[in-house]
Amino acid sequence: MSKRITTLLFDLDGTLIDTNELIISSFIHTLNHYYPDQYKREDVLPFMGPPLADTFMKIDSERVDEMIERYRKYNLENHDLLVKEFDGVYETIQALHEQGYKMAIVSTKIRDTVIKGLRLTKLDKFFDVVVGLDDVKHAKPDPEPLQKALQQLSSTPDEALMIGDNSHDILGGKNAGTKTAGVAWSAKGKEYLAQFEPDYILEHIQDLFDILQVSKQ
Repeated sequence: MSKRITTLLFDLDGTLIDTNELIISSFIHTLNHYYPDQYKREDVLPFMGPPLADTFMKIDSERVDEMIERYRKYNLENHDLLVKEFDGVYETIQALHEQGYKMAIVSTKIRDTVIKGLRLTKLDKFFDVVVGLDDVKHAKPDPEPLQKALQQLSSTPDEALMIGDNSHDILGGKNAGTKTAGVAWSAKGKEYLAQFEPDYILEHIQDLFDILQVSKQ
């Protein structure tokens, strides 16, 4: 019999908060500066999820830092304008928090930007543990970020569930030994996530109540 899930590890972007438009426009703004009119929306979808350095290294290894700086400047300036909350997220996270679930954010974004998104959507009060890109040596799908979050929560992998919208989240969970859940509202699509064989696919954030077998109140 599998151990009861007590711990929930969430990716942030594209999972709890809708940063899809912000990320896509940030990539297009940055890349069009260097390569005018060469990149469209569909071209940047594969860049969503991995650390910025990994993406820009493949495009132009000579200007990685410069491109990251341009991306982050635009991203921060437009953050509050373009970021939205996914339907039902606040109520679901609040209910799970009140029922005593241990929760953390495990992101490939730097910590300050993660905190900015949590505060904007008023989710910050539910998460005592945040693991950002600058908190680890290796980003997801390496297990290090998940292991760090579990350690801070005093939890073990067999009682944890990693929830995310990208392959890095599912593979990170598998590498760390947690259960995994993909979200059907991923910008890359439900079918894309399904190929990484998560334990669950959430059609709506409230599906967590059924998986955890708890009430919504």
